[in-house]
Amino acid sequence: MKLIIAIVQSEDAKRLQAAFVDNNVGATKLASTGGFLREGNTTFLIGVEDEDVDGVLKLIEEHSQTREETINPGIHPGISFEQPIEPVNITVGGATVFVLPVDQFLHF
Repeated sequence: MKLIIAIVQSEDAKRLQAAFVDNNVGATKLASTGGFLREGNTTFLIGVEDEDVDGVLKLIEEHSQTREETINPGIHPGISFEQPIEPVNITVGGATVFVLPVDQFLHF
């Protein structure tokens, strides 16, 4: 058995959650914050049998897209610089995924 931890941008979370439901994948959804922009993320915890890992990873990849955004570093929350800086294009979205072995699973 494996535990998949998938951290996705909140903009992708609703689509990914719907894909999990459509494919009978049980997942626990947690609100999280982090990264360079300190914006909202969603963390999914998914327990699956070893043979189901690839299918779940494929769903995550299909529903967590990267995209370009333009930010103004001088006015973006959490980012400050002493001198004004021109707007910057950055890549956001996608997913950060960890696959961990599970020694024991209990359900009470």
